[in-house]
Amino acid sequence: MTSAFLRNSSRLRQIYCSFNSHLSSSNLRSLHHYKSIHNSTLIPVSPGILTDNQCESVRAFSLNRRSLCTSTPSPSVDKSTSPIVDTTPSSVSAEGNSGNQNDGGQSSGGSQNNSGGSQNTSQQGKSVRGGPVSWVSFFLLLCTGAGLVYYYDREKRRHIEEINTASTAVRQGPSAGKAAIGGPFNLIDHNGKPVTDKDFIGQWNLIYFGFTHCPDICPDELIKMAEAIDKIKKKSGLEVVPVFISVDPERDNVEQIREYVKEFHPKLIGLTGSPEEVKSAARAYRVYYMKTEEEGSDYLVDHSIVMYLMDPNMQFVKFFGKNFDADTLSDGVIQEIKQHKKVRA
Repeated sequence: MTSAFLRNSSRLRQIYCSFNSHLSSSNLRSLHHYKSIHNSTLIPVSPGILTDNQCESVRAFSLNRRSLCTSTPSPSVDKSTSPIVDTTPSSVSAEGNSGNQNDGGQSSGGSQNNSGGSQNTSQQGKSVRGGPVSWVSFFLLLCTGAGLVYYYDREKRRHIEEINTASTAVRQGPSAGKAAIGGPFNLIDHNGKPVTDKDFIGQWNLIYFGFTHCPDICPDELIKMAEAIDKIKKKSGLEVVPVFISVDPERDNVEQIREYVKEFHPKLIGLTGSPEEVKSAARAYRVYYMKTEEEGSDYLVDHSIVMYLMDPNMQFVKFFGKNFDADTLSDGVIQEIKQHKKVRA
């Protein structure tokens, strides 16, 4: 009888060790394995032959065997819903089978509940989170757009009002203004006589700034001036004095100026002076000039190409650019003189 007990104890130990080794690999395979082991037959042993310690050991191994065969660990099953295993020896097989069935049903039910709960949670999350654009962000975007449209419209209207105001002021203002052109000067004429701006008071004057070494522009402009002077005399009988002021005082001395003005008109007056005096006169008439392409004593002078019409008080009336020919220049001078006399009358 003792040998039968030892054989039973050895088999129970094998069952327990085998369960621990297979539990980590697969719960389902372990459960199937131990169901097959559960159906194996143990050698019957009479309890009366065993001692008290041996009986307690057998009872403990029996309880462990029933609990191993009837309980299946599952993380999805709640402990409160797990089946209660009866500890009586007579109901071990039946309750083990029913426990397996209950565990399976509850596991499937639990998985279904978990899947349903996850779906509900996802649906609730969607309803709470909403779409990518919320009502608050849409309202803020609408307010920002309206503000930008209002600001643009206001600035546009303000700009239009400024233009209208400026146009009205121009229409209501004087038809002609007085430019800050002209002023006193001290130079020397082509005869070597010192002259000032006061020597030209009492007569109409047409003044041009240039230099005698100019290759083409200055001669063309002086020819145009001489022709316009004659046309003015012929058309209106008005006397206008042509004046040439050099912007190259280093080369245009008195002798050079005298020979140069003879080539264009007998009434043409040539003026020159020191660099400081020429610079002061050019600044008074807002004339630009500068040396360019300097190679020793041979150089050109870049300068303004403008003729200034001055009244008998040596006050600026109008300027005429290079785009005027002899006819338009003479007609323009005559018109300005007549308009000036009409205003003064």
